[in-house]
Amino acid sequence: MAVHLDTQSLIASMQNVVGQSYLLTDPAKKQPYCKGIRFGSGEALAVVRPGSLVEIWRVLKLCVDADVAVIMQAANTGLTGGSTPDGKEYDRPLVIISTMRIDDIQLVNEGKQIVGLAGSTLFGLEEQLAPYGREPHSVIGSSCIGASIVGGICNNSGGALVKRGPAYTELALFAQIDADGTLSLVNNLGIKLGNDPEEILENLENKRWTDSDVEQPDARASDNEYDARVRDVDSDTPSRYNNDGRRLHDASGCAGKLAVFAVRLDTFPIPDKKQVFYVGSNDANVFTSVRRDILSTFKHLPDSGEYLHRDCYDVSKKYGKDMFIVINKLGAKFIPRLFAFKRKFDAFADKLGFLPNKMSDRVMQAFSYLFPNHLPKRMDEFRDKYQHHWILEMSNEGVDEARQYLNEFFKNNEGGYFECTEDEADKAILHRFVAGGAIGRYHIMHGKEVGAMMTIDVALRRNDPAWFEVLPKDIDEQIDTKLYYGHLFCHVMHQNYIVKKGADAKALKNKILSTFDERKAEYPAEHNVGHEYAAKETLRNFYRELDPTNSFNPGIGKTTKFKNWADEAGGCCGGHD
Repeated sequence: MAVHLDTQSLIASMQNVVGQSYLLTDPAKKQPYCKGIRFGSGEALAVVRPGSLVEIWRVLKLCVDADVAVIMQAANTGLTGGSTPDGKEYDRPLVIISTMRIDDIQLVNEGKQIVGLAGSTLFGLEEQLAPYGREPHSVIGSSCIGASIVGGICNNSGGALVKRGPAYTELALFAQIDADGTLSLVNNLGIKLGNDPEEILENLENKRWTDSDVEQPDARASDNEYDARVRDVDSDTPSRYNNDGRRLHDASGCAGKLAVFAVRLDTFPIPDKKQVFYVGSNDANVFTSVRRDILSTFKHLPDSGEYLHRDCYDVSKKYGKDMFIVINKLGAKFIPRLFAFKRKFDAFADKLGFLPNKMSDRVMQAFSYLFPNHLPKRMDEFRDKYQHHWILEMSNEGVDEARQYLNEFFKNNEGGYFECTEDEADKAILHRFVAGGAIGRYHIMHGKEVGAMMTIDVALRRNDPAWFEVLPKDIDEQIDTKLYYGHLFCHVMHQNYIVKKGADAKALKNKILSTFDERKAEYPAEHNVGHEYAAKETLRNFYRELDPTNSFNPGIGKTTKFKNWADEAGGCCGGHD
């Protein structure tokens, strides 16, 4: 990307705002911010790492004045490339603003709600809420290791918890560029913070507000209708998906089309009692019956119900072992630092030129072989006995309800279950948690033998009995490995395909997506469109309404990358590449 005199001036001005150490223009230093964890990469004029909300605002003003496009980036853990540049077909330079230095979390009403600033993380929130007996919308179980709070809201992320639905709030503080190109700050947090933009941002970051400044507007800070929606097992539509217009509001679902400074969210009481039931079967219809029975007849909804196929169990066990051990021994809060180190290590290895790509994964995989089996004996016995595995977590009164149901159900149906000890429960959940990363590692280690990897998260109709995929023969014979896991109660499945060497992955993916279209499924379900999927009309119109000049995250959802949405094609309304 050529750097002209005006962009040089912009770089100098931004450096004056954040300091020399936090303005990156060297390609090697920009690389971790310009490349997605699994998908997407491109170029940026600069990466800026502000240390305060006011610094973000000042950098945004400079970018607007210089007529450059902006990508707001938090943890960069998305799986569809939505927080990085995509290729080179932009009509303006791009600046990436990384928010991860600004990670403060403020408690509202003794932790019943929180305000998460731009770079705050779910791991940090979980740790901060624990002394108050509360927990966040999403807890460990997400496939996005180290994910940010704001990133989850911007992408309507789903998570593993059945009762809580997608990440959602109507209370947010954000910057928006109007149709005439004017940058404005919108305070919809429901907290009185002043009038001038810098005053508002300084007062929030320095917590210059009291309980009397907190308003209780008629606005949601979570999806408090989801429990009823997921119970409707006879509905002909999915329970949650990114294109659902019901849950597109300001920051929620904006996919970076706003610069979000903070969000206000509900938290939830930690249950007094929990029990994990490990369920296995060789018949997918058995799980269909259990799902429908629990959702439609139980008085108490499950906390979570994570599915794992035997093949995915095996890959997770072998290729997720090192991550499992790190989290189990050092805690989830260590993961962001580990990922930062991995990115730096890989950038260094790539610079040397003679080492294979993803060198950190290869070293960690070799290291994992030094450790003994890390999974409980009863889990491995179920692995040998059953191909379908379901980690069912109940709490409080729901524990006895599930125990009685499962005991009676498996007297007359194929399959079985056992009640996990606390150690078995933690390890079962963690084993499922590392599956997403393990699949990526598997592909890295077998890259010379196979073709591309495709990952699709799909929301099936709530009444669709065929949740376990059986592909047409002409598709199946082109795939080397299929690895399935997902949130079975919500009917959100994560389908991972590694194609055979020489197969046309793009054409094959379109065929698979066509099978989902025929079944009236929605995709993506919870990872958002990124640069991998085309935004459907509802989502595309939402983006245009939020960002009429197309200055934030241009090109998201395969929309135009040009200013003012020039050359915007009508296109099909599907999600095909």
